[in-house]
Amino acid sequence: MTKVKERSTIQENKKAAFEECPVTYVMEKIGGYWKPIILFQLLSGSKRYSDLRKAVPAITEKVLIQQLKQLEADKLVLRKAMPVVPPHVTYSLTKSGMGLKPVLYAMAVWATEDSKENAKVFRRNLKNFPGMG
Repeated sequence: MTKVKERSTIQENKKAAFEECPVTYVMEKIGGYWKPIILFQLLSGSKRYSDLRKAVPAITEKVLIQQLKQLEADKLVLRKAMPVVPPHVTYSLTKSGMGLKPVLYAMAVWATEDSKENAKVFRRNLKNFPGMG
């Protein structure tokens, strides 16, 4: 990965935004396209790497690995590797990651309400939201 310049204008602006707005903290942890989708998939319980690949088929293997490493570094996801052949790795949400359940649910509610054609857009309804049962 590219090393971040500590004194860049972008880093100074991020620091200022971080101090002013708690939403910036959240976006720093779960921002981007794939992280919320991965977290959403893990709400229903721990999953093996191959299960995550199947659950998020549009993501590339490289990006999934990168995002999982970032989520693990941010202490939102726990990676558990079993010392067996073939490798058996599972991912689950930490307590902090589970704390995002209401945030992800609120995002799903907003998307459903904001969508004018939600019956055609979403295959799942909110009754089937992972981890709510």
